[in-house]
Amino acid sequence: MAIDTKAIEEHIRGILIALGDDPEREGLRETPERVARMYTEVFEGMNYTNQEIAELYGKTFTVPTEHEDMVLVKDIEVFSYCEHHMALMYDMTVTVAYLPKNKVLGLSKIARIADMAAKRLQLQEKIGSDIAEIIQLATGSEDVAVLIKANHSCMTARGIKKPSAKTVTTTFRGRFETDTTLQNRFFVM
Repeated sequence: MAIDTKAIEEHIRGILIALGDDPEREGLRETPERVARMYTEVFEGMNYTNQEIAELYGKTFTVPTEHEDMVLVKDIEVFSYCEHHMALMYDMTVTVAYLPKNKVLGLSKIARIADMAAKRLQLQEKIGSDIAEIIQLATGSEDVAVLIKANHSCMTARGIKKPSAKTVTTTFRGRFETDTTLQNRFFVM
């Protein structure tokens, strides 16, 4: 799916008119084009399936894994947009862990996967689920954990207006779902 920038420009122009402003005034004249370019960037992940993202960023390295080693990357900064209000989810950090099965993913690829999965209209819970699925596809490991912490502007800037409210979600797959010792190791790190 390609993002239709011309349609975005037309609709942004219509929104400006609906808000009672003049899209031809100096400060707004190029706004529809700027918004379309921004949407192309911030919604880039909508162009790819989880399988395609796993293929894009699935560079792995073979390693012997005789032990219960865990790979964990934490505090990956991303942002996303809520599908309910198209409101920004910000100050978002992602922590990803997995148990390797004879191969490990390049560390920067984990951050790239989190970033690309976040660049969609969605719920925070779906981001965690998508990241877990992509990591599973890329590594061949069923054992994946994802922790996401974020502020939602639909909670902080509008509606209830609680600026310190933070949403925390976890996604556990494979042994992380049932092994509390493994979960505890994940949370302690």
